[in-house]
Amino acid sequence: MAEKDDYLADVLVDLGLATAEQVTKARAEAHGAGVGVVDLLLANKVIKPADVTQAKAAQFGAEVIQLSGLKIPDDVIAIIPRHIAKKYRVLPVLKSDGKVAVAIADPSDLNTIDTLTHLLNAEIDLRVASEQDIESALNKYYGSTGQTVVDKAIQELTESEVAVPTVGVDEGGETLEADAPLIRLVNQIIVDAFKMRASDIHLEPLAKRFRLRYRIDGMLHEMKAPPKRLQPSIITRLKIQSNMSISEHRIPQDGRIQTKVGNKLIDLRVSCLPTNHGESIVMRILDKEGLRLGLAELGFFTDDQQTFERMIGLPDGILLVTGPTGSGKTTTLYSCLHFINRPDRKIITVEDPVEYILAGINQVQVNEVVGLSFAAALRSILRQAPNVVMIGEIRDLETASIAINASLTGHLVFSTLHTNDAPSAVTRLVDIGVKPFLVASSIRCLMAQRLVRKVCKKCSQPYQPSEMEMRALSLDAAAVAGATLVKGRGCADCSNTGCRGRMGIFEIFVIDDEARKLIYDKAPSSVLRARAREMGMRTLREDGIRKVLAGLTTPEEVIRATVGDVD
Repeated sequence: MAEKDDYLADVLVDLGLATAEQVTKARAEAHGAGVGVVDLLLANKVIKPADVTQAKAAQFGAEVIQLSGLKIPDDVIAIIPRHIAKKYRVLPVLKSDGKVAVAIADPSDLNTIDTLTHLLNAEIDLRVASEQDIESALNKYYGSTGQTVVDKAIQELTESEVAVPTVGVDEGGETLEADAPLIRLVNQIIVDAFKMRASDIHLEPLAKRFRLRYRIDGMLHEMKAPPKRLQPSIITRLKIQSNMSISEHRIPQDGRIQTKVGNKLIDLRVSCLPTNHGESIVMRILDKEGLRLGLAELGFFTDDQQTFERMIGLPDGILLVTGPTGSGKTTTLYSCLHFINRPDRKIITVEDPVEYILAGINQVQVNEVVGLSFAAALRSILRQAPNVVMIGEIRDLETASIAINASLTGHLVFSTLHTNDAPSAVTRLVDIGVKPFLVASSIRCLMAQRLVRKVCKKCSQPYQPSEMEMRALSLDAAAVAGATLVKGRGCADCSNTGCRGRMGIFEIFVIDDEARKLIYDKAPSSVLRARAREMGMRTLREDGIRKVLAGLTTPEEVIRATVGDVD
């Protein structure tokens, strides 16, 4: 730090902003007083703050920028989310030709510059502004919220005389009072995540820092993280709350935390994984009261919703929802159960884990340790005479065989499968060993789904897609002429992302007699797909395009979540 200060003083001399004699005298005084040379020159009014800004810019060949009289467009401000701009004290001022011009007070902060380059996936063009200018601009464009509770808790712990607060438990099992600041910090991390609508909290130990990220609308956002030295204490506190062993650091552990945020009761499913630099914690937030189980809220258009409701109203057969992890399959299954949950129907689920407690439904938690696998649970629950069975996931031949036998003996079975599209689910079942004639006889409907972010309603504005987006979605000028394409410009309500909330896009394949014959004849998925298209099945991308033209999401989201259609 002293070397950087000395070098900056030399630059001041080179620019003629201070004389060599003044700097030499200041160095001697600074050495005795234990302060920086540049700080002393400022205190003695040898130089002005603007001179320091100019010297910093010259040192790195950057341009000085005055932010006070500058009007930055909203779409440029939206390039860097509020929490990133506030954390790193930077401000986007211009975007052109793949470069982002960013105002920064300290151009020597290579860590911040590298982080921005990675986050924005663009070349950074540095502009230097004074710290006061940047602070004022941040408050102007992103809003001034003052110090958050998390900031205060971190500051309190940082300024504490205790080097590393440890989480202790007394003989009665209560957390020691001495750790109150740490407890407030951990609690506030959870509260902030819930208020920001995060689905996951990621606490990740890296080599030199302890990273905190929230997953909001499917995208990870980096937040202001606690100091690295608090890592062991925070992890220990969370392990105690979730009933994990605090003495075990070598194997993965799982647990749950139940807490209240305001008047809402939420569950957190906690996973702890040993890594090179410590234990990584991921908490999945399960809002019991906030779960919206209506089919309409999933994102179905009226025609698809009617088809789907007809399928889940059948007395028997299997309905499979397919897609990768994080595509909303479990939420869709819960919505199905909620829709058909009536006093005259007995519904039993087998899940790993049970994420949400549903009133009036018998839910079984898989426990491999004691031998309660999916297959073992299914064999037992069929003796409970259910009308409807929900299996969290078909993972192997044994589970698939029991599910198919259940569907053939008068039960309606819901489950999930990991495949890229709906017709591929048939191939997947055959691959794991299910006979094609059993698949043909039992499957009633296959539905693939993905999640896309919805345009923020408060900052949406008309949008003209680029030529690349038009080509990717196979759109022409006539297709978008009467449509309402919109895109969020970014506002406080959506944290300057332009998106708020998510919705599903769907591919529904209803199995008819012709499709059953193809399955029985072991037809490949491409032939099944062609048959589904003949019956009017819309692909994931086509359903996404419908929602783009309706102004619900953006072309960028649909392109990100789907692949192009071959036919």
